Amino acid sequence: MNTQALFSVALLAPQAACPSELFAGDAAASRFAVYRNNVFSSLTAALSDSYPVVEQLVGSAFFQAMARVFIEHSPPRSPVLVNYGQDFADFIDRFEPAASLPYLGDVARLERLRVEAYHAADCPVISAQALGAYLQQPEQLMQLRMKLRPGLAVLTSKHPVYSLWTAHQGIGDLASIHLAQAEQLLVLRDGLEVLLLPLPSASAVFIQALQRGEGFADAVVAALPLAPEFDAGPSLALLIRHSAITELEPS
Repeated sequence: MNTQALFSVALLAPQAACPSELFAGDAAASRFAVYRNNVFSSLTAALSDSYPVVEQLVGSAFFQAMARVFIEHSPPRSPVLVNYGQDFADFIDRFEPAASLPYLGDVARLERLRVEAYHAADCPVISAQALGAYLQQPEQLMQLRMKLRPGLAVLTSKHPVYSLWTAHQGIGDLASIHLAQAEQLLVLRDGLEVLLLPLPSASAVFIQALQRGEGFADAVVAALPLAPEFDAGPSLALLIRHSAITELEPS
């Protein structure tokens, strides 16, 4: 292992000694400890910025302890700190001290999707006028594939993640939330604002099918088991209203 690799390993292992290859006289160990502390502090702050509601749910002390364990096991793979913590939700699901909060991992997934939506690339979108001709001819609409904008995502959860997140924004009553209530939501950026839009379960399946590249007709079929009377109109209107469709092509 070369010197750089030894330095990196020791940096994120709090119990490891200062690498002997460092030269700073008698102060090498203390300077390395300060640098290590600054690295952990910076990465913890990055996680705190990306996952503020997760931190509010568990408290600052618990969050910092959990973040420290995560940092030790998941060092950054990119110099861009906004990308750090992409697998934090999966880590939380496995983090035994957080087992009493089964919804915590999905709240983290919601917050990661917000970050990714905010930083997603801009791209041209299909206008409502361009879609109008297809809306007048349903048989042609059913034969289309629709590409959705970067950063758009559907989150389905067994837990009330949307209600928990909005309650921590001062919207709704935290005490009235039923923790066994499943919720689905659409996450996307419209202009400079990241939106969280609750969805019926059938609409969530429909939009996920479109996102996988399935044709419009097949996406409708995918939603029918959840709602035999499913009407794709409201879901399509939602996507059009928020400029979420970027390409149309025959299926």
